[in-house]
Amino acid sequence: MCYRNPMSESKINQIEEVLAHQEQQINDLSEMLIAQNDEINLLKKDILKLQGKVDDMGEDAPTADQKPPHY
Repeated sequence: MCYRNPMSESKINQIEEVLAHQEQQINDLSEMLIAQNDEINLLKKDILKLQGKVDDMGEDAPTADQKPPHY
């Protein structure tokens, strides 16, 4: 007795095509995630640099109860 595949060849082709598109989308998303992670890491470094500059400026800044030098 021979079993026939209940799915037609066109249905199988359609499923393979959808699968190929999904695989490409997954690869594209993976590349985007890698690029975004790299950008996030660069932005974190920039924030740390800027925070250091702000901290350095804060040491020289007058406190709230001090009058500015022009008074």
